[in-house]
Amino acid sequence: MSVLLALAVIAQAPAPDRFAEAVSDGIESGAFPGAVVVVGTSGGVLHAKGYGGLTWSSAGPVPDPETTLYDLASLTKVVATTPAMMHLVEAGRVRLDDAFREYLPAFSGNGKESVTVRQLLQHRSGLRAFLPLNTETATAAEARERVFAEPLRWPPGSRVVYSDLNAMLLGWIVERVTGESLAEFATSTVFEAIGMERTLFNPPRSMRGQIAPVGLWRGHAIAGEVHDQNAARLGGVSGHAGAYSTGYDLARYAQVLLRQGRDDQNQSVFRAETVREFVARGPGNRALGWEVRDTTTDANTGRFLSDRAFGHGGYTGTSLWIDPESDLFVVVLTNRVFAPRTRRSITKLKAVRGLIADAAVALRSEMCASVVVAARRRVECPRPRP
Repeated sequence: MSVLLALAVIAQAPAPDRFAEAVSDGIESGAFPGAVVVVGTSGGVLHAKGYGGLTWSSAGPVPDPETTLYDLASLTKVVATTPAMMHLVEAGRVRLDDAFREYLPAFSGNGKESVTVRQLLQHRSGLRAFLPLNTETATAAEARERVFAEPLRWPPGSRVVYSDLNAMLLGWIVERVTGESLAEFATSTVFEAIGMERTLFNPPRSMRGQIAPVGLWRGHAIAGEVHDQNAARLGGVSGHAGAYSTGYDLARYAQVLLRQGRDDQNQSVFRAETVREFVARGPGNRALGWEVRDTTTDANTGRFLSDRAFGHGGYTGTSLWIDPESDLFVVVLTNRVFAPRTRRSITKLKAVRGLIADAAVALRSEMCASVVVAARRRVECPRPRP
């Protein structure tokens, strides 16, 4: 029995649900009505389950790891925009240390000529964090012009300031270089290539019954209308937000990155050196597009993920963390923006994520150290990826 097959067998074996207590605590405290948790390795899914409900109604459906779509919010940055950039860098169509204006010359003035693609990915461009495009502009074209006109607040490269504007600009590079929308390019080169069949922008109305709602209007749950209002102003497709996905689809994506760019058929989606470059720790706990684990806090990533772990979260309550050191990924999807019943729901959610990450590491360790499969052969865990 191969290592990967052994992991698949283990994933089907009954085991105590060590994640239920953490998720239930979040639900009972009013942080979110329900959640999907998917945990696994490069070779298999160790745990996949939905908890609670899509709304606070006890009569509603339980979220499903395979079919329930979540508004990813800023997780879009690393699920769509970053891998799209990886493909363009590999193809030589974008160079990380080129000035952004080499691709879109309208981004100029006030020192903006020196902002590089790498600095946008690392959030070191000098742009501020946010602009209320939904109130300052009336159309997608006006919103784009407003971002291009925004002056730098700091010299490029001088500090890390997480900014949605950086990701918007990166999405527009994709469009300029490929002649396609970010949604079209990400779908063909990333989602379809990996088998992420339920990951998309602007889901059709026919899918709305499968989407976790993100708000209320006159007492009715709102699902399928992007929560981020700047993404909505930009037509639902933006480099910083707008994508929807499921727990299983994000698991497939995480496994490709743990396999150094290869899918489950050992076909190359990305080159290994590209994966390593994009997830390497840079200034301010940032990689290229990704966040790298902040070892000074247990929030989001718990106590036991390594300092090589990389991931991202979304304002709506979504997160994905991947640890190549221990060959482990952790997906936690919630719709915490749906009528939260507590103040500072994001603080509670971060604590829950940390507990789930700790439980994931414990589950992984137990399965590697002591589980015996049906053939009575000891399971040998895959070695950490380079």
